[in-house]
Amino acid sequence: MSPAAAGGPGGRLRRAAAWVRWYVREVSGEATYDKYVAHTRSRDPGAEVMTRREFERRRTDAREVDPRDGFRCC
Repeated sequence: MSPAAAGGPGGRLRRAAAWVRWYVREVSGEATYDKYVAHTRSRDPGAEVMTRREFERRRTDAREVDPRDGFRCC
């Protein structure tokens, strides 16, 4: 099988970079807003979706009320 057929070095590098990007977004919590938007729109396409700023504010407020929810080490 030729390297091009196997994805080649460029294809493997792109897949690795995409995986690292996905991993960092998941670990940092950045993907949480995207999941919220997708979930809200799937349940009710006409529903009003919070802005990222509103979403993060509510998320931060919820953590302050109960630090165990959305566990933080510091």
